[in-house]
Amino acid sequence: MLDMDGTIYLGEKLLPGARETFDHFENAGLQYLILTNNSSKHRGQYGEKLRRLGLDISDEKIFTSGEATAIYLQRDRPNAQVYLVGTPALEEEFAARGFILDHDRPEVAVLGFDTTLTYDKLWRLCDLVRDGIPYVATHPDFNCPVEGGFMPDIGAMIAFVEASTGRRPDVVIGKPNPPIVEAVQEKTGLPLEAICMVGDRLYTDVALGAAGIKTILTLSGEATLEDLRTSPNQPDAVIDNLADLAAALSKLGK
Repeated sequence: MLDMDGTIYLGEKLLPGARETFDHFENAGLQYLILTNNSSKHRGQYGEKLRRLGLDISDEKIFTSGEATAIYLQRDRPNAQVYLVGTPALEEEFAARGFILDHDRPEVAVLGFDTTLTYDKLWRLCDLVRDGIPYVATHPDFNCPVEGGFMPDIGAMIAFVEASTGRRPDVVIGKPNPPIVEAVQEKTGLPLEAICMVGDRLYTDVALGAAGIKTILTLSGEATLEDLRTSPNQPDAVIDNLADLAAALSKLGK
């Protein structure tokens, strides 16, 4: 599994080794998924971007925390009425899976990475959370890496809601939490020991190792070697970028 932001690309620029790595996967017949915590877009939008950047990757190879959240709720609350704080793309994801989007009388509240966020959306979410409705978040990231820096991510919105209501989400689906690995297993049928996460964040990608999988840290995005020295989350391997991964797999004959 590979993260996107800070691992495969940054903004509109492919990072070193990305094309070679995916060519190697295809030539060697290795299974892979592109796994992102970013729930502001659905996999079709990410697929379009990857192909625009020159990677011939099908939408089926892309898995978002938004899709994982919908899978989780399908098991727990199929066809539920959902108050969803999310982009139109996330709304499409939920509607396609049979959920009814309901502002007035929802059975569960879902907070996604909403780049169309308004004060009214947050206000309504806080009212529902304060009333005790089940509350799910797609992922925990505080910032999303972009060219030149970062943009605030869903973690900042979780903190906003907690400051107002005194309550955190009942479940957070995305990395580094086990529900997203369970969703990947459901999608692929693979055992934990056959799965490895490659990403640039210690507190999401590498911390996913606690779910029982291998992890590789790439230094092409957020984390630095200095961060690694003081982090409680330690990867099984460290690479500068995906070019190192492609080279290592070739050397191993995999």
